[in-house]
Amino acid sequence: MSDNFCNLLKRFVRYFCASLLGTAVDTAVLWLCAHLLFSGTYFGRNILSPVISFECAVFTNFCSCFFIVWKDRISEKSLSSFFRHLSAYNASCAGAFLLKLGILQLVILATSMDVVWCNLIALCFSGLFNFLMNDQVIFRNRKMRKDACHFDSRTPATDPEAE
Repeated sequence: MSDNFCNLLKRFVRYFCASLLGTAVDTAVLWLCAHLLFSGTYFGRNILSPVISFECAVFTNFCSCFFIVWKDRISEKSLSSFFRHLSAYNASCAGAFLLKLGILQLVILATSMDVVWCNLIALCFSGLFNFLMNDQVIFRNRKMRKDACHFDSRTPATDPEAE
């Protein structure tokens, strides 16, 4: 196997393990919202609860990605870098959320299973999408050009052909 594939596989395993924490947060918050806070309405139980649990999981997963999984691709470790990456990560998760919500609703309608189980099924599909977005977009590997000025670490010159 090539080094690139081995590195990608190692990163995917770290991402998968870190995502288990996000899944636990998502599931726990969803259960609390769906069964304790919004149990009386379809909208509250099946729409609002997954939205709230998703945002809690997004923040948990982002912290795992920023500090563990893709930490070697973060060129600037600062509060502004953290929030720049967080905003891009949150935006990319919107697509994954729509995918998850769509699959969640389809599984609920097709099986009449509890929303928590349907959510776990939907997370399997949206998780792969999230990994690809993280690896190729949010935390992509930017190779420095040889003629780049290294004085300003906030805006490194990158070689567009290397990306």
